[in-house]
Amino acid sequence: MGSICRASDEIIYTLARQIPYRKVATYGQIAELAHMPGKPRVVGYALLPVDLGVLDIRWHPVVNFKGKISYSPIGNGADKTQKVLLEAEGVEFTNKGKINEMRLFW
Repeated sequence: MGSICRASDEIIYTLARQIPYRKVATYGQIAELAHMPGKPRVVGYALLPVDLGVLDIRWHPVVNFKGKISYSPIGNGADKTQKVLLEAEGVEFTNKGKINEMRLFW
């Protein structure tokens, strides 16, 4: 899915690329680091159109403040892919869909 890339999107992508393997960050954390406090949705909207084939942008480790994947009807199934990718990295979820260990947060 193509999108017009804003300067804020590039900052978000740069930060997402820095999330280490087996770690997750919240939309709010990325927003804070991007100097956009209180704007986690901007992060979500910037990451939403990232092509699943673009491997250098680590969009999948970004989760909501509850430590859960944010399921979206406009995500075209990427939320299910997100869980698979995180589990492939060894990130475990509780039976309620929450990331199992806080130590995994970046």
